[in-house]
Amino acid sequence: MSSIPRFHLAFPVHDLEAARHFYRTLLGCREGRSDSAWVDFDFYGHQIVAHLVSPSSASAARGKHEDAGANHVDGEDVPAPHFGLIRKWDDWTALAEKAKAAGIAFVIEPQIRFKGKAGEQATMFFRDPSGNALEFKAFRDERQIFAVD
Repeated sequence: MSSIPRFHLAFPVHDLEAARHFYRTLLGCREGRSDSAWVDFDFYGHQIVAHLVSPSSASAARGKHEDAGANHVDGEDVPAPHFGLIRKWDDWTALAEKAKAAGIAFVIEPQIRFKGKAGEQATMFFRDPSGNALEFKAFRDERQIFAVD
C-alpha cells in the first residue's frame, strides 16, 4: 500500500465500452471490478470509477455546456471540473505523443504554463469519450508543485 493517501473519484460516462477502451488503451489503466453500470480503473494507483448514466441526465447535471464553467489560467480557458495526474516529465511527453498519434482532440494543446515563474509546468487537457475533462501535467522540478510566487 502506498504511503501517500489514494484518492477515489466517481464520474459519469454514457458508454462503458468507450470508457473501457479510452482508459485502458490510451491511459494504460488496469481495469478492476465492474458491473453492468460501472467499472473501476487503477488510475496510476488511485481508484476511479466510471458510472454509466444516460447522456440526458449527465447533460442536465452539468447544465447546457460540457463543463460547469472555465477559469482563465495563463492565457487558456481551463475547463471545470476536471481531473488528472502529475506525471514524470518523460511520461508526460510520451502521453502527449500517444494522444496526438491517437487523434485525440485537445481542449488545451500540450504546452508549458507559467514559463519562467514559480510552478512552471507542462500541461495538456483533453476529454474522455463522455466529455469528462482530464489534465495531465509535469514539473521538471517536483518542488515546484506547490510553489508560490
